[in-house]
Amino acid sequence: QAMIDAGVPVVPGSDGGVTSIGDAKKIAKKIGYPVLIKAAAGGGGRGMRVAKSEKELESAVRAAKNEARSAFGDDSVYLEKYLSTPRHIEIQVIADSHGNVAHLWERDCSLQRRHQKVFEEAPSPALNQAQREEIGGIVAKAVEKLGYLGAGTMEFLYEDGNFYFIEMNTRLQVEHPVTEMITGIDLVREQIRIADGKKLSFNQEDVMLVGHAIECRINAEHPETFAPSPGTITEFHAPGGPDVRLDSAAYAGYKIPPNYDSLIGKLIVHGRTRNECIMRLRRALDEMVVGGVHTTLPLHQRLVDAKDVVDGHYDIHWLERFLADK
Repeated sequence: QAMIDAGVPVVPGSDGGVTSIGDAKKIAKKIGYPVLIKAAAGGGGRGMRVAKSEKELESAVRAAKNEARSAFGDDSVYLEKYLSTPRHIEIQVIADSHGNVAHLWERDCSLQRRHQKVFEEAPSPALNQAQREEIGGIVAKAVEKLGYLGAGTMEFLYEDGNFYFIEMNTRLQVEHPVTEMITGIDLVREQIRIADGKKLSFNQEDVMLVGHAIECRINAEHPETFAPSPGTITEFHAPGGPDVRLDSAAYAGYKIPPNYDSLIGKLIVHGRTRNECIMRLRRALDEMVVGGVHTTLPLHQRLVDAKDVVDGHYDIHWLERFLADK
């Protein structure tokens, strides 16, 4: 509701939580099938189900509520229109306590598995400059109206030229380095300055968009089954060269515990063009060595050779189709 009041386009759906199957059927009929049932108390793909017809709705709502209760201790769910082939586009914003707000363009995070981001790039190959300036301006005005403070990201589904707000992450995100690479702005430094009561060190006109950046999430998982692979790293070699960045705390001898997220490193590469970025990323992936555990490095090597990825023609369902076809 806050986003609607702030002029941000949203996905059609229920006004709040759905308390009964009868209400769910009425709302689904109004917005049209397929519909998405989502947990109200959490995210990350947990407590999320798709119903393509009224026949599927009751079991989908029940399953989503059960998973939401297990994951978040709250079985509240709500309904949204399900978009069939959208891209996941998010806008990085930052605001200080002096009324200054800026957006730092967009990131395309459409390559996902089980609603978890795997491969992110900036800018999006699906948008032109007029589109990114328009949605960036809408988000910046909304953030100003909300009185938001610090760094944050508004996430959208994008389909057929339309943006639909899905959520705002009020924090720094895993994929923030691609924004830093294309703008030259250190988001962590700006967060610290804002927390200290200082003004942003730049204004909107200073935010340039230079070149292209891609981030690969390197997880300690089997690259085909995605089974977790905790254990001791026996070999570790980070790729180097111009415009190659690795954010990681891993090293040879480091023990990956089974208790936490499987992310062990983020490989970020920048190029003057998207094609140059992909070529540089191929070389960096080939150069990186992590021994002793399974990692998703081979998956990323496949992705940068896939024609659809190279051409920028993919949506949020592409990766799961790609994996199923192997």
